[in-house]
Amino acid sequence: MTSDKTRPAPAVRLRTDGPVDEETLQYARTKVDAVVDRPGLPSVTGEVRIVRAAAHHADRPWSATADLHVGGRQIIVLAEAATGTELVDQLQDRLRRQTDKAAHAWDHGNRTVAPPWRGGRRSA
Repeated sequence: MTSDKTRPAPAVRLRTDGPVDEETLQYARTKVDAVVDRPGLPSVTGEVRIVRAAAHHADRPWSATADLHVGGRQIIVLAEAATGTELVDQLQDRLRRQTDKAAHAWDHGNRTVAPPWRGGRRSA
């Protein structure tokens, strides 16, 4: 089998822990890429970790944590669900909402201003 050297490595790593099946992993890669590869979004880097608990009695054995940097902003998203597909869908919705907020702030230059006692501007 030959490898495709023309495709760049993804900027967002997808990691798993526990018995995560390949189908759920591919579904997660597709959904995460759909969120972070949108036009108009600043550069996105970071990591998404999907965990499936080995305990069969757990109500929500699937959990995910995303730690991304969108432009200069850090986004942390958490999700828990009963199934892998449900988890990935929930994660995608939360990631999209947070990346939209970060992109909006990046586009409009919304930066927090230091208070006057830390050297920021004084209001007139």
